[in-house]
Amino acid sequence: MASEISVERRGDLAVVTLNRPDKLNALTLEMRVELMESFRQMHADPGVRAVLLQARGRAFCAGADISTMGEDDVWGDRARLYRAHQMILAIYNCEKPVVAAVRGPAVGIGLSIALACDVVIASQTAKLGQVFRKIGLAPDGGAAFFLQNLIGRQRATDLAFSARMVPAEEALNLGLVSQVHPDEALDAAALAYAEDLAAGPTFALAGTKRLMRAAMQPALESFLDTEAVIQGQIIKSADHGEGIDAFLNKRKPVFRGV
Repeated sequence: MASEISVERRGDLAVVTLNRPDKLNALTLEMRVELMESFRQMHADPGVRAVLLQARGRAFCAGADISTMGEDDVWGDRARLYRAHQMILAIYNCEKPVVAAVRGPAVGIGLSIALACDVVIASQTAKLGQVFRKIGLAPDGGAAFFLQNLIGRQRATDLAFSARMVPAEEALNLGLVSQVHPDEALDAAALAYAEDLAAGPTFALAGTKRLMRAAMQPALESFLDTEAVIQGQIIKSADHGEGIDAFLNKRKPVFRGV
C-alpha cells in the first residue's frame, strides 16, 4: 500500500504529494502527522530550498476525513485539533518557499493547507470552499486568519457564512490564488515556479517570508489558541452531531441552534 503522503526530492526541490485520491485526499489523523513531520524535516534540511505541495487525483483535498468525528471525548477532540494546528504551523513556518498546486476541490482544512503555503497556483477546475457550516462547526485550521488577511473581513465572513464554493477565476480575482492554468498545464506550471524558487537566493526568500509574516496580525499562533477554545466548545454541540450524521447519511441537516 502506497503512503498517503509521499515526499520526493528533485535536486534542491522537495515535492510533497497527498496520495489518497480515492477519498479525494480527505485528511486522516495519520496524514496530519505525516505532513507535520515532513514539513518540519524540510524546514531543517539545508538541502531543501523550496517545496511543492500537490495532490494525486481530481481533488487537492476534500477536507478532514470526518467518518470518525464525534467519537472522541473532550480530550480527544483537543488532541485532534492540536494535530491539525501543528500541521498548519509546520507548513506556514517552513523557512523555504512553499508552492501549492491546487486541482479540483480544496475544502475545509484542505483550503487551510493551501492558504498556509506562500503561493497557490490553481487549475481551472479548482474550487475553494469553507463548508464547516454544513456540519455545524466554525472554520478551523487557521482558515479565518488566512481568509481575513487575504481578502478582508466581509468577504471572508461571507465565504464562511454561505459555505459556497469559489471557482478558480473568482478565487484569482479575490486574491486566494495567484495563478490559474488549464487543468492539463497545472503540474508543469507549478513545477516550473517551484524549481525557479529552489534555484533562487534562499536566505533572501526566507527573509521575505519572515517580513510577510510579520505584517500579518495577529500572529497565527495566538489566533490558533483562540480557535482551539471556540472550536472545542462548538464540537460538542447538538448541531455538530446532527451535521456529521447528515453528512454521513447523505441527507440535509436539520439544525436546532443548540
